[in-house]
Amino acid sequence: MTTYADEATTANAPVTSRLFEPASLGDLRLPNRLVMAPMTRNRAAADGVPQPIMATYYAQRASAGLIIAEASTPNAVGQTYPNITAIHDRAHVAGWRQVTDAVRAAGGRMFLQLQHGGRVGHPDNSGLVPVAPSPVPLPDTIFTPSGHQPAVVPREMTIDEIHATVADFAAAARNAVDAGFAGVEVHGANGYLIHQFLAGGTNHRTDAYGGSVAGRIRFAVEVVKAVADAVGPERVGLRIAPGLTVNGIEEGDTGAIYPALLDALADVGMAYLHVVFADPGQPLFHDLRRRWQGTLIANPMLPWPGPLPADGGRREGERLLAAGADLISLGRAFLANPDLVERLRTGAPLNPVRDTGLMYVGGESGYTDYPTLDAVRRAETLSPAAA
Repeated sequence: MTTYADEATTANAPVTSRLFEPASLGDLRLPNRLVMAPMTRNRAAADGVPQPIMATYYAQRASAGLIIAEASTPNAVGQTYPNITAIHDRAHVAGWRQVTDAVRAAGGRMFLQLQHGGRVGHPDNSGLVPVAPSPVPLPDTIFTPSGHQPAVVPREMTIDEIHATVADFAAAARNAVDAGFAGVEVHGANGYLIHQFLAGGTNHRTDAYGGSVAGRIRFAVEVVKAVADAVGPERVGLRIAPGLTVNGIEEGDTGAIYPALLDALADVGMAYLHVVFADPGQPLFHDLRRRWQGTLIANPMLPWPGPLPADGGRREGERLLAAGADLISLGRAFLANPDLVERLRTGAPLNPVRDTGLMYVGGESGYTDYPTLDAVRRAETLSPAAA
């Protein structure tokens, strides 16, 4: 009988790859170039406080070169879905401190992603009417504690509210550092508030925060600069998703938005730029790489919602490294494989991602119960069938 351990040790050869080389990110020394991407998993309490199971989950994955923890809201109106983490009061800080302590004890390093949902929200989730650049509703339903409901028309933000939200991002960054994170990632992607300001389909404003590309990038630039002023630019990253249409986003002029955004941030000194669904076959990726002189984290374009490739994205990650990326972020592969770095390094098979519904339902299933190679080998040793 061929066991899982046999397959891992005899049918697969150790992999030589730049993915396993050490790297630097500001003052951080990363043992490898694999980054655990931020993934919302709805395991917080209803008030946004991280729960103990989250400390277990992240500590299990501490061998990643860097963990970027899941999106946390910088204020109450920014909440997207139920049981999403937040970082705008002391209880949130205390909850996250348990997580960062556990990861640090396991040898890991963490940033926290800051995300305001904008129009991606619902009064049944936050108790508030969502706000957005313009009163353009999400063309989809929103998940709430009572199930999916039609999206509501968001309230257009006033200039004062825009300024207050910028300040909330800065305060959230300070809270994150207080909670033990090495830094924060500003979420400017995936159709949430900052992305809504960037995109012409959701930003119909005629004031200083709309209209031209210079106007539409203004909010993103102000948020990043405020966060950098609050905690130091070496503690700040920005995530972008050029051309991504998730959550009903229509940018309209992708090729103009992102070069202008990077040029406006060139002198800030951010720790990194994180490009989602990066494609080394597209000219825009190479243009962004030329413009961005700092660390570039690239998230490879992998099948979604289809299954992951058998290597979890390793080959695509290596293509991106060859095209100029410095670090590679993977999501689902880290979700299903707490010891992903070791599995990829040794050529061992990966755990498949189980039913996607388990990602969001709460509890251990599909979250903290994915086995490591060592656990599988121990189970095979103890099993009568292995004898």
